[in-house]
Amino acid sequence: MLQRLLLVTLASFLVLAATLTLLAQRVGQPAVVPMRPPLFLSESWKPLPTPADDHGAWPMTQAGVASPALELKLYGTSSREIQLVAGRGGSNVTPTNLWTGTTTSPSAVALRDRNNYVDLSVSLAKLKYVVRTSGFHQVRPVVKLANGNWLVGDRAIGPNGDFNDTDISLADLKWIALDISRVVAVGNWIEKPDLSKVDEVGFADLMPGSGHGPGGYVNVGRIEVYGKPVKR
Repeated sequence: MLQRLLLVTLASFLVLAATLTLLAQRVGQPAVVPMRPPLFLSESWKPLPTPADDHGAWPMTQAGVASPALELKLYGTSSREIQLVAGRGGSNVTPTNLWTGTTTSPSAVALRDRNNYVDLSVSLAKLKYVVRTSGFHQVRPVVKLANGNWLVGDRAIGPNGDFNDTDISLADLKWIALDISRVVAVGNWIEKPDLSKVDEVGFADLMPGSGHGPGGYVNVGRIEVYGKPVKR
């Protein structure tokens, strides 16, 4: 009986010693601080050299993209009606922006890096938009995956009566499939989509525009994406 008690006591002592050793090792290790991924892309658009119309705007084309590394993609049956509007009063007042007021259907704009996909599954990945809205219109994030599937996020930006910066954490988003030809959300919520290779990133306005004057449109002055580049 005494021998058994000694064995149990010895085993308990060894477990305690191992635990204390492990704790001491952990105390000596530096804390792991999560790091935000780098800025993958930032686009603020640029005015065109040709004369603007009487509203200070042009039809949006690739020529309005400031970064030579990015390709512009327009989606929706009336997406060619999206306008590039010249900034007024400096970037802190009215930046050069994309405007959906003359569209007659839902529309979407996306940017594609010519050399890289972006991994948005990494910790602290985020999107950032500078947006103004009118009426019931809102901006929603959209992504095209490497397999060709499109998703639209549940986080909406707006109403914003003035241009404001909005950060969207990828960890906080829920996604639903997007029929990109019509720019319409379809199906059920998609649980944990694979965002490790995203081909295009942008925004959608899921309502047609109302024309010039207040009522229904969005203005998007800048898009930023923070994620890990992945070579194509």
